[in-house]
Amino acid sequence: MELTTWYLEQTAAAQIRPGRGPSEEVEVRRAEVPSPELSRFLYTAVGGDWFWTDRLPWTWQQWHDWLAAPGVETWMASVRGTPAGYIELDGRNPGEVEIAYFGLLPSFAGLGIGGHLLTEGLRRAWGLAERWEHQTPIRRVWVHTCSLDGPAALANYRARGMELYRTEVTAREDAAETPGPWPGARGVTA
Repeated sequence: MELTTWYLEQTAAAQIRPGRGPSEEVEVRRAEVPSPELSRFLYTAVGGDWFWTDRLPWTWQQWHDWLAAPGVETWMASVRGTPAGYIELDGRNPGEVEIAYFGLLPSFAGLGIGGHLLTEGLRRAWGLAERWEHQTPIRRVWVHTCSLDGPAALANYRARGMELYRTEVTAREDAAETPGPWPGARGVTA
């Protein structure tokens, strides 16, 4: 299988192009208390259909240590109290913030929430230095996405003003199916 990875960045907060307003009222709040359970839920619920597997073997302690690292932030979007998606920021390196993870739970796709959440996440990324003593003024916000991610990911990043600066194509062997949010959940509806 051929895997394409795109690297995008912004070098100024003024580059943010806001997404359209969502069709539902959305609250975006930071999860200020490190919660491995919440973050693992978001990771699997959002990434289960997109081959997000690198953190699946993490222990509770590994999740906690990551979430407690200065400069790491999880911002969650919710609709009427229900988690709809999240953006995880990695601001451990002075002067830059990586969007480590970003996405929506499948039932919230297509409602304008993704563009709104990415807009809000970019704003939080550019303001990260105000919340962390170790951080210097942010000069760059960046992300990478790949051909295994959701089909709207690359277009959403570009529409929010992120600019492509590198593309890589590599060979990759993957399972034929994504892991899903949890074993046996694929195709099950309420």
